[in-house]
Amino acid sequence: MENDEKGVLAHVCAILDCFNIDRPEVGVREVARLTGLTTSTAGRLMSALKERGLLSQNPSTRSYTLGMRLLTWTGVYLTSLDIRTVAQPVMTELQQTTQETISLYVLDGHDRVCVERLESPQTVRITARLGRRLPLYAGSAGKAMLAFLPEEKIREVIETSALAPFTARTITDPSILHDELEKVRQRGYAFSHGEWISDASGVAAPIFGSAREVIGALTISGPSQRFTKETIEKYAREVVTSAQDVSRQMGYSYFQSSSSLRKTR
Repeated sequence: MENDEKGVLAHVCAILDCFNIDRPEVGVREVARLTGLTTSTAGRLMSALKERGLLSQNPSTRSYTLGMRLLTWTGVYLTSLDIRTVAQPVMTELQQTTQETISLYVLDGHDRVCVERLESPQTVRITARLGRRLPLYAGSAGKAMLAFLPEEKIREVIETSALAPFTARTITDPSILHDELEKVRQRGYAFSHGEWISDASGVAAPIFGSAREVIGALTISGPSQRFTKETIEKYAREVVTSAQDVSRQMGYSYFQSSSSLRKTR
């Protein structure tokens, strides 16, 4: 009996996995083809899922879509998520790979706040104080978030910020900052050299939430002498992949977002 129940559950999961952004409506025969189930078995299970609100059926085409009951479960899942809990194992893996300081920032108004960090095990390292509030215009994490805000929000942040310099390399010219943010959007990540701490560099990628909005950023930071062009390119690939992993777990889908965040090559 237990094996039968596991088999049915596996079939149900396989059926639900047939639905995605590119294929929101699926017929019984297509589900049978995709899952390897017989048409009669697929039809019977899909009918049962429909009765329980997990699937809906188009009366004209007889094809199925996901049901509203799944949306209710999704809402419960998303409200239980904590970005720090989700990001922690990803950050640990990233630190082990890079041996640099890994920080998690969240968006808070016109600022970013460090809510989690793993310090580099190396003797010379960059530390990020938990709870520290920094503006969005300076540093890789800030630019990674600012670049993917709505255009009107970007203008608001830049116009209302003093753009005061932290170092000689802080971007304080609005037009130059707008150009830099466009480059960040094109690359899908941001990097900085000494923009808010002299001799410190960072590479960061944005994290998105279920409502398709930027909610934070992951950053790899360390002494500038260790951040060569080749190192930045390597870290960029790793931090983008890590940020995308966190975003997916926070409910964000990349299926329709290729123009929002380009993967590094």
